Amino acid sequence: MTMQLYCFGESGNAYKAALALELSGLAWEPVHVDFFGGAARTPEYRRDVNEMGEVPVLVDGDLRISQSGVIQMHVSEKSGRFGGATPDEAREVLRWVFWDNHKLSSQAGSTRFLMNFLPEDRRPAPVIAFQQGRLRAAYEILDAHLAERDWIVGEAMTNADLSCCGYLYYPEPFGFDRADWPHIDAWLTRISQTPGWKHPYDLMPGSPADRT
Repeated sequence: MTMQLYCFGESGNAYKAALALELSGLAWEPVHVDFFGGAARTPEYRRDVNEMGEVPVLVDGDLRISQSGVIQMHVSEKSGRFGGATPDEAREVLRWVFWDNHKLSSQAGSTRFLMNFLPEDRRPAPVIAFQQGRLRAAYEILDAHLAERDWIVGEAMTNADLSCCGYLYYPEPFGFDRADWPHIDAWLTRISQTPGWKHPYDLMPGSPADRT
């Protein structure tokens, strides 16, 4: 049975789930959510798709799952991939997924939104500067961790990598320059060289160009 992922191309959190699905080899298809048009905020969406009014949402038969990290866990359970090779690794993968959700993606996603998807006269410069400072601290942690290893956990790609990379391939500016972080840059290159990898705007429907 082909799984369906409710998503849109601009969402780094949706990209984490979509990339895990794509690289796992499982059968899936994207279902475009017109997020900027308000589709996820309708009563119908909250009733039928996700009461939280968010993407991504994975539908697998009678099972409906939201939150990218939980979707990644489901992909690992079905495919046997990306969850860590040992129980110790599995816990470490989860630790990094939680870290990303709290320290990296949450800041990157909101900063990118404020800098690119709000009208210029509504962009709060002090808030953006504060969040970029927090992002620099996160980049420092990730770059140092990757200094002597290819992957965040263990000897192969895991959900830790698929989670932490979620926003770092997007072209819109939010204060991240790969050239400033050589170990992150090399790691992103390794991920993008994995057979089957796709850029978020190629993997999921929807991009800023569609709204211009």
